[in-house]
Amino acid sequence: MPYPTRTTPAAILESALQLLESGGADGLTMRSLAEALGIKAPSLYRHYADRATLEAALVAHGAVQLQTMLKEIAEGTPAARLRQAAERYREFAHAHPALYALMMQPQPMTGAPKALWNTVLKLSSAVTKRDDDTAAAVALWAFLHGFVSLERQGAFGASGPQAGFATGLTALMVGFGKSS
Repeated sequence: MPYPTRTTPAAILESALQLLESGGADGLTMRSLAEALGIKAPSLYRHYADRATLEAALVAHGAVQLQTMLKEIAEGTPAARLRQAAERYREFAHAHPALYALMMQPQPMTGAPKALWNTVLKLSSAVTKRDDDTAAAVALWAFLHGFVSLERQGAFGASGPQAGFATGLTALMVGFGKSS
């Protein structure tokens, strides 16, 4: 007997994303996911061996989404493309806060997360004019993640975020030009 179509991996992942974004990581359990899909929890294990496997699929999905947003930027100078990418990174983190938080947890850098890293590496290396400038990519990602995390926590108040983001990004790119 075939499984109902609502239990496809894609349908499960979509429902898991909705639960994650509405209830955070604590709101996403295999039981709550099964209830949302109208099935019994053991049915999920046919598609995702456990919660860790489901979370890895969510991380991969998020990494592909973010990478797609960053790669769509094709015009402008390397610095202009990096600024646009930084804004899109920030937009993604705010639009998908629970998914973003899950993506930033320690995990293997393989598959989609590795491809996302390579996109960040390419963007920063284009600005520094040094191939595979890992140091610049790490600095960029640390700035973006740190800024977004502080912003999401309300650490800046009402007046600081936008100007601080632009100033920090400019300082970072100026520093890229001065590093040896």
